[in-house]
Amino acid sequence: MTPLVFFAVVTAALLHAVWNALVKGGADKRLNMAAVVIGHLPLAVLALFLVPAPDPVSYPYLLAGTALHFGYQWFLLGSYKIGDLTQVYPIARGVAPLLVAAVSLIFLGVELSMMEVMAIVTIAAGILSISLVRGADGLRNGKATAMALTTGCFIASYSLVDGMGARAGGSAVGYYAWLGIANAVIFAVFMAATTPKVLSDLFVKGKKVFFIGGSASFVAYSLVMWAFTQSPIALVTALRETSIIFALLIGVLWMGERLSLGKVVSTMITLLGVILLRATRP
Repeated sequence: MTPLVFFAVVTAALLHAVWNALVKGGADKRLNMAAVVIGHLPLAVLALFLVPAPDPVSYPYLLAGTALHFGYQWFLLGSYKIGDLTQVYPIARGVAPLLVAAVSLIFLGVELSMMEVMAIVTIAAGILSISLVRGADGLRNGKATAMALTTGCFIASYSLVDGMGARAGGSAVGYYAWLGIANAVIFAVFMAATTPKVLSDLFVKGKKVFFIGGSASFVAYSLVMWAFTQSPIALVTALRETSIIFALLIGVLWMGERLSLGKVVSTMITLLGVILLRATRP
C-alpha cells in the first residue's frame, strides 16, 4: 500500500465517520439515512460527465453491489434506532475486515504476508473490543448487537463485490457513480412506498445531511473504490474501518457519549494495527 493510497483511505475513514454520526445524531434517523443515500446524486451525476463509464463486464457486480448496499443501509438504520454509536459502529465495522480477509485468502487466492494478516487482525480486535465496554454503551442490548453483526456481513460482502467490480469496470469512480445513482433511486422508491413523509421533509429538515452527509459519503467511498484497484481489498477494508477512531471522538465530543479507559485502550490497539499495516509498505 503506497503512501497515497494510505492517505486516501484514512481520509475516507474520517468522512465515513462524519456521515454515520450525522445519521445517528439526528432525531429522525430514517430521514437522515435517506438524506445521505439520496444525497449521493449531485456528485454521482456530475461524475458521469467527468470520468469514463465502467466496462459492461462490471454490470453483474453493479447489480449485486446495489442490492448489498441497500441491505447494509437498512440494517445500519435499524441498528442505530436501538443502539449507541459506540456500540453499533465498532461491531458492524469490526467484523468486516476479518470476513473480507478470510474470503480473500480462502476463496480468492489473495496472498497476504504474515505482518499484513497480523495488522488486519489487530485492527479488527481493537475495533471489536470497543463494543465490550459495559455501562452506557448498552452491551446487553442483544438485538442491537445482532443487527450490527448482520450489518458487518453486508459491509464485507459489498466490499468484495465492489472491489472486484471496480477492477473489472476499469473506472472506479465511474463504477461507483452508477452504483450511487441506482442505490439512491431504489432507496427513494422504498421511502416513497413506506414513509412518504421522509421525501417531503428531505429538503426541509434533512437539507444539511443531504448536502454534507451525502457528499461526504460519496467522496469517502469513491476514494475507497479507487484504493480497491490499487491495493488488496482486505488491506483497504481493514484500514477503512479505522473510521471507528474518528467515530469515537465524534461520539464523545459532539454526541456526549461516555469515554472510558477501555475505549482508550481499544483505540490504541486499533492504532497499533494501523502502524503494522503501514510498516508493510513496499
